[in-house]
Amino acid sequence: MVPGGPRPHRRRWIAGIVQAVAEDGVADLGPGYLDPDLLPTGLIASAYEEALAEYGAAALSYGENQGVLPLRRALAARAATGGPSCGPEHVLVTAGTSQALHLLTTTLAEPGDVVLCEPLSYDLGLRILADRGLLLRPIASDVEGPDPQAMAEAARAHRRAGRRIAFAYLMPTFHNPTGLLVGERRRRELVAVARENDIPIVEDDAYTELRLDPVAMPPSLAELAEYDGVIRLCTFSKTLGPGLRLGWMLADPALTGRLAAGGLLTSGGGLNHLASLAVTALVTSGRYDHRLVRLRRELRVRRDALVSGLGGGVDVPSGGFFLWVPGLCPEAAERTGVRVADGSRFGRTPGPAVRLSYSFNPPGELAAAGRRLSPMIPHRTTV
Repeated sequence: MVPGGPRPHRRRWIAGIVQAVAEDGVADLGPGYLDPDLLPTGLIASAYEEALAEYGAAALSYGENQGVLPLRRALAARAATGGPSCGPEHVLVTAGTSQALHLLTTTLAEPGDVVLCEPLSYDLGLRILADRGLLLRPIASDVEGPDPQAMAEAARAHRRAGRRIAFAYLMPTFHNPTGLLVGERRRRELVAVARENDIPIVEDDAYTELRLDPVAMPPSLAELAEYDGVIRLCTFSKTLGPGLRLGWMLADPALTGRLAAGGLLTSGGGLNHLASLAVTALVTSGRYDHRLVRLRRELRVRRDALVSGLGGGVDVPSGGFFLWVPGLCPEAAERTGVRVADGSRFGRTPGPAVRLSYSFNPPGELAAAGRRLSPMIPHRTTV
C-alpha cells in the first residue's frame, strides 16, 4: 500500500452521510471530485450567513423558477466576457450537470432516440441518458477531438434508418476521462456541421474553470453558436463542492424559459434556492474568483506530483482533474495498492487503459502512487 496514515477528515466521511467513503491505506486515484482538504467549508459557511442576513425568510421560501436573478445576472456577465451577448434569460440554475442532463432527456428526447457521443465519455453522464432509454451511438474521434464529418455521417445514417437524433453529447474542455482540450478550429467545425445537419449539441463544460496551465482557452461551443442549437452545462461541484448541488445551464432563452415553466420548477421553485443565494455572494464579491486562483494552484501542484511520480510516458492535460493512461492494466495497478478507474468504464478501448485522478489526494501520496505505477506504463512519447 502507498504509505500514509489515516487523516481525521477521512474518518468523518462515514457511511450514511456521503456517497463514497475513502479507505485508509489505499491510494484511491479513482474519484472525480475534490479532496476534503480542498473543500472551502469556512467560505461556504460565511456565504450562507450572509444570504440569510440579507434575504431573511425569503431565502427559505420557494425560489424564482429559473433561478435567483442576482445569480443569473452574475453568471450571464461571466459568460458574456469576451463572448457573444448573454443575459440572465439565457441562464437556468440547475442542481448540477447530472440533474440538468436528466431534465434535458425528459424535455428534448424520447426513449429510442439516438444520442451521438464520443468513443470515450463520462460514464455516469451516459448512464443518465441510457436510463431514459436513449440509444448511445459513438462517433469517430482523432487526436483533435470528435470528427465533425463522422458526426454528420452518423446522423444521416440513423435518420435514414428511421431514428431521431436527440442531440450530440460532447465534452470539449478538459475531457473526462482523457483531459483533452479541443482546439478552436475543430470546435468551429463541429458547430458548423451540427448546424448544417440539424444536430443539437449538449456541451458538458464541468471543468472549464480549472485551467492549470497558461494555454489559450478556445470559446465554448455554445459561445461559437451564440447559444443557437448548443446547450452548455456548467457546475460548481468541481470548484466549490458537489454537496451544494448547484450548477447552471446556458442556452437559448426559449429553451430556458420552457424548462422553467415545466412542472418540476413550477411546483418546487428554483433549485437549491438558499445555496444559490449563498453562492451569489461569493461570485459577485470576487471571492469565488479568488477561490479559483487558489484551487488551480493546488491542483497544478497535485497534477505535477503525479506526473513526476509516473516518470513521464503520459500526456499531461492542461486542466481538469484527470490523466488518461493507455496500456496500464487496472488489475495490476490495484495489486500495488493504487486504486484507479478502469478505462472500460468510459467506452471501448483497444487495450487496457485507466483514468487517474489528481483531485482527491495530496501531492505526496500522488507522487508515491505514481512511482508504484510507473514500471507498468508502456513507453510513450509525451505530447
